[in-house]
Amino acid sequence: MSSTIERTTTETAAAKDAGAAKSGLMRWLPIALIATGAAAAIYFLGDYLSFQTLADNREDLIAWRDGNYVLAALIFAAVYGLATAVSMPGAIWFTITGGFLFGTILGTGLSVIGATLGASLVFLAAKTSLGETLRSKAGGWLTNMEKGFREGEISFLLIMRLVPVVPFWVANLAPAFLGTRLATFAWTTLIGIIPGAAVYASLGSGVGALIDRGETPDLGVIFSFEVLGPLLGLAALAALPLVLKKLKGKRETA
Repeated sequence: MSSTIERTTTETAAAKDAGAAKSGLMRWLPIALIATGAAAAIYFLGDYLSFQTLADNREDLIAWRDGNYVLAALIFAAVYGLATAVSMPGAIWFTITGGFLFGTILGTGLSVIGATLGASLVFLAAKTSLGETLRSKAGGWLTNMEKGFREGEISFLLIMRLVPVVPFWVANLAPAFLGTRLATFAWTTLIGIIPGAAVYASLGSGVGALIDRGETPDLGVIFSFEVLGPLLGLAALAALPLVLKKLKGKRETA
């Protein structure tokens, strides 16, 4: 009887361990898939994300767009979303291509929609795979950081999108670790990336003329004063509620 009980207990413990291991693997699966997808995309497509590729395939791309305009727009947005979801470097070229194919306004809209969907997938994957693990291991500093972040959450999220020095993948992952809701993440991403996307889509809309002149686009245009100045102004405007809240808190404690 005793051996039967011991065997049952052992089997139960083994089953629990197996279940815990399976659960752990499933939690990390989304991030593993994203990492694998990113590596594959960089390996197979990295060399193709360039102005030269766009120039070499100019006529074919235009013919494909003209023959399947609606489908081309949907495919472009879907591919952009997938590229964002796997955190593929070179997203600027997707936005430029969007402007080249669909013009500044539609190119911006499709790029923003695709990027927001892809970023939301990354956000959900990070929230599933890493959020609780990081929070439990990081200790008090993350809790304190999360508290400050939550006090000015909207401002922080918009600033990360508006200021071009913040890597896109950082702005996708950090909110997931700090407890941001998906809806809040999605709408601030959608709004926050419009200015930058519009800059590169506008650049893309003039690619045809650049190709004809044998010139290349200036990818550093977003750091020029004419573009960076307004972006920083928008970032300052986004930070204004946080600043006012801090000032109000100081007056109340004085």
